[in-house]
Amino acid sequence: MSCGHHKHSRQDCVCDAVRAIKEAQDAVDRKGNCTNSCFQNLLKPNGRQLDTIPFMLKDKTGKLFWGTGGLSVHDHDVFHTVFFRVEHIYKDGCCATLSLLRPDKDLSFDKCCVDPHSLDSVKSLKQTGDCIEVDLNCFCAIQCLDPRLLDANC
Repeated sequence: MSCGHHKHSRQDCVCDAVRAIKEAQDAVDRKGNCTNSCFQNLLKPNGRQLDTIPFMLKDKTGKLFWGTGGLSVHDHDVFHTVFFRVEHIYKDGCCATLSLLRPDKDLSFDKCCVDPHSLDSVKSLKQTGDCIEVDLNCFCAIQCLDPRLLDANC
């Protein structure tokens, strides 16, 4: 049951939003080399082909959900992030694989949580190979971000 589930509310609104993001990203990927695809401009806000809709998630207390990346044996550059890209949604529920998007600036933490003011200095995001599995029913809010954040360094 979702955190905000009541008799008259939608149970899976975050899950539905992430599914819609995944469908949009997949539509861009499927267009291939066609120059007149219906999805040509979907994630192409500045004339460059983009394939990611970055987003942030909030838990039932309104705190930003965060993940830690760079924990592999070969990578000792540990980072924390609140920015994600959906990679896969499992058909049997609202579980998903999210990749961690690394911000260009380190985020600061206040005790257990990300200090929202540290988000002000983030100007770009970078895709990483770090992923996490999540139950989307554990979140109450999703905020989509401008896809150009991943294109800011180009």
